[in-house]
Amino acid sequence: MPTQTQRTQPKRPPARRRRRRRRQFPLRPVIFVLVLLVVVGVILNLTTLGQMLKLSRDNVPRWVDVQIIDVNGSGRRGERLSGVNDIVIHYVGNPGTTAQQNHDFFDQPDTTVSAHFLVGLDGEIIQCIPLDEVSSASNERNGDTISIEVCHPDATGQFNQKTYDSLVKLTAWLCDYCDIGRDHVIRHYDITGKLCPLYFVEHPDAWEQFLVDVKNE
Repeated sequence: MPTQTQRTQPKRPPARRRRRRRRQFPLRPVIFVLVLLVVVGVILNLTTLGQMLKLSRDNVPRWVDVQIIDVNGSGRRGERLSGVNDIVIHYVGNPGTTAQQNHDFFDQPDTTVSAHFLVGLDGEIIQCIPLDEVSSASNERNGDTISIEVCHPDATGQFNQKTYDSLVKLTAWLCDYCDIGRDHVIRHYDITGKLCPLYFVEHPDAWEQFLVDVKNE
């Protein structure tokens, strides 16, 4: 006849069953991580989709002169951006030329370069490429950046005050419109090491001040 202790003691599962449970348990964190990665991927895709839908509307401010260049297979290829992660600042490298002159150069059938925007010597701003398309300005970053080419009066590459003020205004607006934050601004130099924009490369303090001005705009 079993004792009281024997009657109340719960039966232990067979050893084989216990081992099976221990082998299955580590799958739970793996499944959790996989589900989390899927959720994050969906959120990122939805964010990018929303950004691209917004860019496709091309709702630039009234102070931007829209002069979209023709598709020529090189300067403007008509390719869609994958998204916008940074705004890239360039200088035209041709002292004394105007925004209109540089736009007209971009718009030639055999031109292989372009930018989304040009900022001129009088502070004028010309849009050359739709916001949701790739420009030919920033090398391997063409697919996920908006490019701004800036005119300058002399070989130092320093922008005059009207040009500078318009560049700050445009850059801040683009950061906000693309929902990337005003710290997502880089130089062409930061991508390839090319001395562009020259003055901001040779004067890092001026570049840092520009970033501050964009954030405070």
